[in-house]
Amino acid sequence: MSHIQDFGPSDFLGRTALVTGAASGIGAACARALAERGAATLFLVDVDGAGLDALDLPCEVHRIVGSVADDALWQALDPRLTGLDHAVVNAGIGSGGQISSISLAEWRRVMAVNLDGAFMTLASSLRAMEGKSGSVVVVASTTGLKPVPGIGPYGVSKAAVAHMARIAAAENARKGIRVNAIAPGGVDTAIWEGGADFKASVAAIGREATIARMAKTTPSGRFASSEEMADSILYLLGDGAANITGHVMVSDGGFTL
Repeated sequence: MSHIQDFGPSDFLGRTALVTGAASGIGAACARALAERGAATLFLVDVDGAGLDALDLPCEVHRIVGSVADDALWQALDPRLTGLDHAVVNAGIGSGGQISSISLAEWRRVMAVNLDGAFMTLASSLRAMEGKSGSVVVVASTTGLKPVPGIGPYGVSKAAVAHMARIAAAENARKGIRVNAIAPGGVDTAIWEGGADFKASVAAIGREATIARMAKTTPSGRFASSEEMADSILYLLGDGAANITGHVMVSDGGFTL
């Protein structure tokens, strides 16, 4: 008898999931994909309330407007998450500049969201899954694997969350809770919008041409879409990856080659 299962469009049927950074980009794509594949309840967290409101999803949705770096947010949300099945630890912010010139305030600003916020999200999710099986995917980055000049705080924070995911996997495997990370390369999302160089390029040649020029650093010659990242994340979350935990999946079009 074959043990291969068909994980189709309803492989998350009836389940509850948490997604942070859900108002746009990879987070929004994950929220849509989870709803389309049968999730019954979604907890969506983002600082962008309007972006959360714009998500029209065919399931029960709890929209939480606030920063993942706010401990009070997690204290309030913790009891509501009991019985959680899946979590996507995705919220993050970008930063630019050489390490020698970055202020401590800027360093801490990035770490507060990308590392502290990811820690609180992961810890809350693990508590909510206590006593049952579950799965978590932490969104890291290839910049946490390959040193890229000029984005020190971002790259360091993403290296840290990838390792955090592996530690959590080791701590929770016997509990039936899987924790993996994904390390995207270039993805066409709004995270680029805040960079001065990106803004200058968009003003000069337009956004599409700017993304295309940036993608030339990737062997595949293109940036991924948020939907492509969501497909990989849902694979790691889903039952088809039941034997995978503590893994950092690289999805980068060859950028780390």
